Amino acid sequence: MSITLTQPLFQSSTFGWISIVRLGLVQAAIGAIVVMTTSTLNRIMVVELALPASLPGLLVAIHYFVQVIRPRMGFESDIGGKRTPWIIGGISLLALGGFGAAIATTLMGFHLMLGIAAAIVAFFLIGIGVSISGTSLLALLAKGVSDERRAAAATTVWLMMIFGFALTSGIAGKYLDPYSPEKVILISGIISSAACMIAVLALYRLEGDALENKRVGAAQKIPFRTALTDILADPDTRKFTIFIFLSMFAFSAQDLILEPFAGMIFKYSIGETTSLSGIQHSGVLTGMLLVAVCGSSRLRRYFGSLRSWMIYGCLASALAMFGLVIAGIVEGDWPLKQNVFILGLANGAFSIAAIASMMRLAVVGGGGKEGVRIGLWGGAQAIAFGLGGLLGAGASDLARSIFTNPAWAYSSVFFIEAILFIASAYMASLVESKQSSASGAR
Repeated sequence: MSITLTQPLFQSSTFGWISIVRLGLVQAAIGAIVVMTTSTLNRIMVVELALPASLPGLLVAIHYFVQVIRPRMGFESDIGGKRTPWIIGGISLLALGGFGAAIATTLMGFHLMLGIAAAIVAFFLIGIGVSISGTSLLALLAKGVSDERRAAAATTVWLMMIFGFALTSGIAGKYLDPYSPEKVILISGIISSAACMIAVLALYRLEGDALENKRVGAAQKIPFRTALTDILADPDTRKFTIFIFLSMFAFSAQDLILEPFAGMIFKYSIGETTSLSGIQHSGVLTGMLLVAVCGSSRLRRYFGSLRSWMIYGCLASALAMFGLVIAGIVEGDWPLKQNVFILGLANGAFSIAAIASMMRLAVVGGGGKEGVRIGLWGGAQAIAFGLGGLLGAGASDLARSIFTNPAWAYSSVFFIEAILFIASAYMASLVESKQSSASGAR
């Protein structure tokens, strides 16, 4: 039987807003550790240690590619009943990896090869920790949040994660200046320890009997391969997985080339390109908030379903990417800031609608396989982000070797990304193809 976004939900009770905010604090704690490793340590390797930018790029890619284990981690939390031990265990492993990455980074300044080897191990731990904690957290959120709150709950949790990014970056930036290896290790240790404590306190007695958490008996257990095969046999699950991969691939592919494009073609300074990134992020936040408000049960009938936000968000993203294509063709005579804001707005709208839809699809029909489904889609997203960052930058380098005009080179890459967004919109349109009830408005 196909599980679509239109089927009724089977859940007896839901989290209130205080519980949702507590889960948001856990997500913020995860984000705080991750941003320290993917942003701050990245800068230290490239600037302070004068290492090639490809080194932190490959390390970050490792932590994404390791997340292919997400479905298995979700399966284990499914059969265990309670999600809380998995979330805490995952964050603890993530904190260990984050602290280890800080030690490895400082070690590179004294013994490069030993430091790189230690960093590889640390980023493997980071990827595993994110897989365990992130998958179990989203599965718990999916099971515990009512349908009419899903868009708003997803927005709340992700906004708190972004807050964790911003707060950690601000604290690290303030106390790391001037740079010293001892400061890096100390601040990383403090952030990792604080994140673990916040997560434990936020999760204390949050997951109770109200959500009917029951350990699966030995006779009821099925092998992971069988559970994954059963889920992949559903056509809507396969379509949604492809949609997640394509949309997130297109979303991440422009991350590493948008600022160089603005600097090379529009002659933006470093400060101006950083400001441009801020404009894009403000657009993303606006798009998320828009879906959270319009996706509520009272307004959804007027402003469309989550499926519609995914489809039209991807199409709007494609339109914004075509705008960047034109920007390259006209070589600078284009309202770039407005274009980038619209791109962020469309990206934020479709991505938060996708997350809310992911939560809904994970619990439709019951079956106790929320973790496997969330893990499958989380793994697809992680692989897409890893490949998107690497191939997006690689494609721009290849295009510049083909085209003598760098503006045309960037335009060719943006054109490919626009096509990917159109393909994503098409896949999103297929997910809910079997609407059979008035609940399609959902």
